[in-house]
Amino acid sequence: MLNPKFIDELTRKIVDTLPEGIAQLQSDIRKNIRAAVASAFERMDLVTRQEFDVQAGVLARTREKLSALEEKVAALEQEAASGQPKNRGKASPKRES
Repeated sequence: MLNPKFIDELTRKIVDTLPEGIAQLQSDIRKNIRAAVASAFERMDLVTRQEFDVQAGVLARTREKLSALEEKVAALEQEAASGQPKNRGKASPKRES
């Protein structure tokens, strides 16, 4: 959701550029411009900087996890190709005869 203050400020700047002769229409023009600007921004499906930064962080963590998983898969594929499983620090089960 966009900041309403931003829309109000943008509307004010647009209205301030209008000629002085239409001062009596300024209130109606301000309302119409504000509605048009707000509608245009809503159709654009914009996100705030904060929302963008949060999603960028999520993406970075996801990429790190994906990279780690790719390394594990490559190691497992190499292990499977060599035919010899590597000891991963787990004790081998003892067989009793």
